[in-house]
Amino acid sequence: MSDLDRAIAQLRACRPIPESDVRELCHKAREILIEEGNVVTVNAPVTICGDIHGQFHDLMELFRVGGDPPDTNYLFMGDFVDRGFYSLETFLLLLCLKVRYPDRMTLIRGNHESRQITTVYGFYDECYRKYGSANVWRYCCDVFDYLALGALVLGASNTISPSAGEGTVGNPAGAVLCVHGGLSPLIDKVDKIRLLDRKQEVPHEGAMCDLLWSDPDEIDGWGLSPRGAGFLFGADIVKVFNHRNDLSLIARAHQLVMEGFKEMFDASIVTVWSAPNYCYRCGNVAALLELSEDDSGLGVLARSNGDVNRSNGGAGSSGGLGEGELQPMKGPARRYRVFQAAPQDSRGMPAKKPVADYFL
Repeated sequence: MSDLDRAIAQLRACRPIPESDVRELCHKAREILIEEGNVVTVNAPVTICGDIHGQFHDLMELFRVGGDPPDTNYLFMGDFVDRGFYSLETFLLLLCLKVRYPDRMTLIRGNHESRQITTVYGFYDECYRKYGSANVWRYCCDVFDYLALGALVLGASNTISPSAGEGTVGNPAGAVLCVHGGLSPLIDKVDKIRLLDRKQEVPHEGAMCDLLWSDPDEIDGWGLSPRGAGFLFGADIVKVFNHRNDLSLIARAHQLVMEGFKEMFDASIVTVWSAPNYCYRCGNVAALLELSEDDSGLGVLARSNGDVNRSNGGAGSSGGLGEGELQPMKGPARRYRVFQAAPQDSRGMPAKKPVADYFL
């Protein structure tokens, strides 16, 4: 067994690895990430995940539902840390898997992969508590700066709704763009994302900030974000952007969705949320988005972990779908796997001072 496999086994048991191993891991990860562009190309089939936020035992549940790497090709859309009790083990495990299986694990940056945010929302304190210094936090923050800003999924089977005369938003045979937050008024083409200098702390404004902080909303055009960073953007913005860039769908995370996923704007954009019972108190379910190479995944809403009594599978979906029921969809053939939090008896809950909610 290699040192990396040993580290993976130890982290899977939710046990931190030595500081020297973290330093070496982060160095190896940076060497891999620096070779990736700002927008990583990923080929379907792929399983796309939203925010995890240090909920390690729910990440284990996610792997149980979606399949273990490298058997499953994963794309995580950021916000690995903060708020949950095990941000350290969560991020280091994902980093180990990235180094071990670089072509089967894609990690992009969220707004919480930031020095400023992690000093407020838990990751800094957790690293200091577990290691007695801020060194490990610094190693991880250095990796944050190398994470890609987005991903472009190619090769997903594409179908359109059977409704007569009803077209799709964007190109039904187009790619799927994955970003953590959303769009930017400074970015009209995906190629402009490729030109940004990403190897820095997340700026307070500008295109890089917007990609990590913005949200879709039921408005026309652009609006000010109540978060204090990024923008709100409406269906018209998404329609033009998808058409201009030959996209069939934008997948993003960044917002809690009680049903695990939410399609908006005629199924041209979807929010995927992968932290069930967020902050151990919100009571939401979580979801994974599977994009397949063929139509086998078309319109299937798969429920798991005993989640049978929910009445709604998310906006844009037919409520109350059972396992295997078909649902007309536009754009890429896709399956949402909805799952609940890991059982309470599978997790140890350390004492932790509460962190204030924020609307930034």
